[in-house]
Amino acid sequence: MSEKVLVVCGSPMVASAGLLRKLAGECDRVVAVDRGLDALLGAGLSCDVYVGDADTVSDAGRALVDAAEDFEVERHNPYKDYTDLALALDTIRRRWPGAELYATCATGGRPDMALSVLGLLAGYTDAPVWIEEDEVTARILHQNETWTIENATGKTFSIIAIAPNTEVSEHGLEWELDHAKLGLLADTGISNVVRRTATIEVHTGTAIAYLYK
Repeated sequence: MSEKVLVVCGSPMVASAGLLRKLAGECDRVVAVDRGLDALLGAGLSCDVYVGDADTVSDAGRALVDAAEDFEVERHNPYKDYTDLALALDTIRRRWPGAELYATCATGGRPDMALSVLGLLAGYTDAPVWIEEDEVTARILHQNETWTIENATGKTFSIIAIAPNTEVSEHGLEWELDHAKLGLLADTGISNVVRRTATIEVHTGTAIAYLYK
């Protein structure tokens, strides 16, 4: 069975301590991405590996990174060609091949950074990718991947194509789709409602599906 890895990203919009503790308890490994270390420390948690250039982490977090006693550190030069998250994903692929990914503190803040985070996570095709925040659970679905949603009657659901030529089916919702082609970033799948156990399948392309809590 593949490992579950929690990736705590560096968004200034930090997940609650309760959610971080829950996710850390459900995952086998925890990776802190630069300022994501502060989110973990605020929840009374640590990580297995820290990845970053330490340009946004707090002084207290940087001191722990410098000491490198409580966790492994993969520290990078700030003058690099890749973002800290891109390097963290490379670390995960190298250390835990095929790991299922749970990302948090991954949305909000600068819109350009948030979009870049989404693109990087969508490019991780090794295993399922989840984005967990306090108000929403999201799943990135690649070709031939399916998400079955249970016990969510009445909750809001949206799906957005994030690659060209994306075709999806969704059943168990107020408005259902059957092998429907979604335009890139189009609004066809926005603000649906779960009516019973729902099944979402991406036949071609890539989409991100959001279930609001």
